[in-house]
Amino acid sequence: MAIIPLKLVPENTHIHFMRYARAAIIASTIAILVSLAGAFLWGLNFGIDFKGGTLIEIRTPEKADIAALRKKIGELGLGSFELQEFGDPRDILIRFETQKGGEKAQQNAINKVKQALGDSVEYRRVEVVGPKVSGELTRSGLIAVLTALLGVMIYIWFRFEWQFALGAVASLTHDVLLTIGLFAFTRMEFNLSIIAAILTIVGYSLNDTVVVYDRIRENMRRYKKKSLAELIDLSLNEMLSRTVLTSVSTALALLALYFLGGEVIRGFTFTMLWGVFIGTYSSIFIAAPILIWLGARLFAAEDKARPSTETP
Repeated sequence: MAIIPLKLVPENTHIHFMRYARAAIIASTIAILVSLAGAFLWGLNFGIDFKGGTLIEIRTPEKADIAALRKKIGELGLGSFELQEFGDPRDILIRFETQKGGEKAQQNAINKVKQALGDSVEYRRVEVVGPKVSGELTRSGLIAVLTALLGVMIYIWFRFEWQFALGAVASLTHDVLLTIGLFAFTRMEFNLSIIAAILTIVGYSLNDTVVVYDRIRENMRRYKKKSLAELIDLSLNEMLSRTVLTSVSTALALLALYFLGGEVIRGFTFTMLWGVFIGTYSSIFIAAPILIWLGARLFAAEDKARPSTETP
């Protein structure tokens, strides 16, 4: 019995990606401006990792009654708080904001919660994050993202040329800013796991971009008479099947984690799903057309001595 290979993309596609590059760049620029506006006007919904507070993980004897627990915690006057079910229906995360009055006030708040819930529940974890520590985490997260982008630029510069380095950094910056904008508008909690997801998105998008760039550079040396737009279209079509298969397979794994992995990793997997989509988009419509505007065709000049393999 013959095995029929799975083909999500037909062979020998001839999609003119660069025809839509200008519209894509304009749309992405508007999206970035809107994302920055949202982040500055409304800010991010930082978790206790960044703004400080207390997290208490409990396990109830039976399936937790969220409404009853929320009522008990609300009557304590602890300010902003959240209850979150994850994993087992008996497992609950209780988060509440930093209390005024320092460490003693925070400890009193923890004792109030324990008294309200009684001894029938199991207290599995209690974590307190102070404002000073959270500020250091914010700076460390920002430094981690900026360092990753700088490292990417240096790596691409040495492997390719400066035009490719700037194109890759522009693409990755696009992905990071749109991810931040997503969190600004959805008001999902932004914590350390999201920083890890953003760094993973940078790595995923970079891998996609480098593969595309490698094919573009190879075709620059092979085809001397094509315009750069035609050459990029050719390269993208040649890599389209690989790009789609990689993105779809990654998205399927992430979807399984999102729906079956529980609440604890849901924010991370949601961010990664967004990253797979936006990273694939930016590799095609941000990183590639930027080469045209930066005159990357000049990079192939050093290979003019080689005979052209382009068919007439």
